[in-house]
Amino acid sequence: MNTRQIALLRELMAAETPLTSQYLAQVNQVTTRTTRDDIKHLNDILSKNGAVIQSLRAKGYEFHIEDDQRFRHYLEEIFQGGVTQNQNMPDLPEERTKYLIKRLLLAQGYVKLDDLADELLISKSTIQNDIKTVKDILRTYDITLEKRPNYGLRMTGSELKMRFCMSEYIFDRSEKRDIDIFNSQLPWLVKENLNDIWDIIVDEIRQHDITLSDIAINNLFIHIAITYKRVQSGHHVSLYPKEFNEIIDQKEYHVAKTMVNKVETTLDVTFPEVEIAYIAIHLLGTKMISQTNLTEERIEQVMDDKVYQLTSIILETLETKLDLGIRHDRELIVGLSLHLKPAVNRYRYGMNIRNPLLHDIKANYPVAFEAAIIAGMVLEEETEVKIQESEIGYIALHIGAAMERKKLATGPRRCMVICASGAGSAQLIYYKLQSQFGSKLEVVGTTEYYKLNQISLDTLDFIVSTIPIPDELPVPVIQVNTILGEGDLEKVESFVKEDKDRNIFEYMKEELVFLNKDFHTKEEVLQFLHQELYLKHYVKDDFLDKTYEREKAAPTSFGNLVAIPHPITPQTDETFLSICTLQKPIMWDDKRVQFVCLLSVEKNSSADLQMLYKSLGKIVDDMSMVQQMLKCRTYEDLLKIFVST
Repeated sequence: MNTRQIALLRELMAAETPLTSQYLAQVNQVTTRTTRDDIKHLNDILSKNGAVIQSLRAKGYEFHIEDDQRFRHYLEEIFQGGVTQNQNMPDLPEERTKYLIKRLLLAQGYVKLDDLADELLISKSTIQNDIKTVKDILRTYDITLEKRPNYGLRMTGSELKMRFCMSEYIFDRSEKRDIDIFNSQLPWLVKENLNDIWDIIVDEIRQHDITLSDIAINNLFIHIAITYKRVQSGHHVSLYPKEFNEIIDQKEYHVAKTMVNKVETTLDVTFPEVEIAYIAIHLLGTKMISQTNLTEERIEQVMDDKVYQLTSIILETLETKLDLGIRHDRELIVGLSLHLKPAVNRYRYGMNIRNPLLHDIKANYPVAFEAAIIAGMVLEEETEVKIQESEIGYIALHIGAAMERKKLATGPRRCMVICASGAGSAQLIYYKLQSQFGSKLEVVGTTEYYKLNQISLDTLDFIVSTIPIPDELPVPVIQVNTILGEGDLEKVESFVKEDKDRNIFEYMKEELVFLNKDFHTKEEVLQFLHQELYLKHYVKDDFLDKTYEREKAAPTSFGNLVAIPHPITPQTDETFLSICTLQKPIMWDDKRVQFVCLLSVEKNSSADLQMLYKSLGKIVDDMSMVQQMLKCRTYEDLLKIFVST
């Protein structure tokens, strides 16, 4: 059986209704005559192995199994042979999980666990473990796996949720997006149709002045292709009458209707009206507003009250919990408000928005991503809708940009010199500081102690004084000698350098390092670490709950066998790391993990958070370093590796 015949068999087996030769020809991108020849040869093979393809006049081809045992045995032989030849057959647990989701999504009926195990050449116990992971992922789409004795498994859920899941898992989103890539991923459409659909989308959004990002256009393109596939097989989206009526009144509905009419003509298919509403939701959920130069006062007038209040609550919460100093960043207020306005439509209709930048955002802006996790929790509380990790990633971009702006706007540190020995000594200190720190420090002036109450300290970062100052001041005081020595300059330097460089090993403690442990689940690891930390008085009772709260928002497994669990917000009085390595990798949500680095940051210490994530990021990206650490059997061995970073 050749690859074309296998493709035909899979289509026919999955179909609920007869398939035409025109449709089957599109599957293999060949003529209908070639397809008829392929079916004839395929039928010759199947008739000897318990199945048959019947030709129904004016309807197409229909597949029937006449001897289930014989046919199943034949399938096992096919898949075993295919796995041997196919070098890309999934091997790792996370790869098998994606394969299984795709396999179950495309199946029109039940799929037996034994068949799946045979396909993947794994044991029944292994496939059962994989299926547990599959169930967890599907739960985020409100899709369940229905199990029926003697039949197997099949997915059940709303058509809308099934379609969203398809859009995530049928397509490889790591590849570059272009028509040729889509051509390989959408076998039910020929290349000419793909080009036509793309042109229709671009023309319509341009003509009606709707601004979509490149990513959003790709997403809309995929959704229309999926809609065609699902409508063709008799599946339709359902919307409540009230929601449907509200959508019809929107401008985007009329754009979607024009778009669909052109697509119908191109593909020779009729989309039900509810499918037009579905595409309109997509336009509603991704449209952008280009006004980004508004003042903070004007934002309130442009945004509806709910969106503006939502943005304010998010930023107030971030300031309270993380003290990032970005609460009144005008561009952040505008950008986040404009982002949330169309996002409300996505939340309302349960649309998932794909984020191909997610991995890069988590790797390069970890603190911003943590802040976005908290923002997502505020959104969930206010909108009563679960916020997906991909959406959190987009919010992190806005927060990260504000954090970068803050760095640029900070400028040099500012200080005042107080000296009791006279103007000459004060000037000596002044020029010594200027020559030592240059543009990093602005010495705004010198004064005597008795004049201190006449000076505004609001714009100062610290004071340098040659005498003790008993008064409580709103800024730190650095006491130095009149003739500045090395020790004095080091004191000042610790304030000039906002993020003092510290090696990651300075946050490690031998009593909090656990190597080569035999744990089998994420829960076992976290419970063990919490117990150790609690008994050694590092954390309180609720530390584990706060850690699980963070995991629930988005898993802390970063790839390369590394997980960095931590509480949702800083909980402890000091910053520390607790490390646990495992004898064998475990599944941490959708990734394998063998090196666990539990991170706890001191309350109100965003500097520690930034520095630690920067250092830990280097570990995540360095597979050879991870492998070295997994071989460590003593604390000293581990310390040597960290010291060398």
